[in-house]
Amino acid sequence: MESNEKKLMGYRIKELRRCKGLSQEELAERAETSPNYVSRMERGTENPTFDTLIKIANALEIEMWELFDFGHRMTLRDIRELMNKFVDGADEEKLRLAVKVFRSILR
Repeated sequence: MESNEKKLMGYRIKELRRCKGLSQEELAERAETSPNYVSRMERGTENPTFDTLIKIANALEIEMWELFDFGHRMTLRDIRELMNKFVDGADEEKLRLAVKVFRSILR
């Protein structure tokens, strides 16, 4: 993972842990890892394995995709850049569908 993504993942793990009312120690115990490892993940200095992310998701009693749902931490500039990437990679049919979705959301 890139450094920025590791930090976003760390923020997300911390956010989810706090929402569940868990300490780092409790999450570590449930995920069969150490509190220091959880701390490093939350700070974005650790590069967790896929197996560790599965354990974290299970310990938090969430779906795996929820760990990667950190779009709300993106800046407006980041969102615009991401949208431009989507647009650049889409064919005409997908662009037409995207316009319909945007229209329905923005009305």
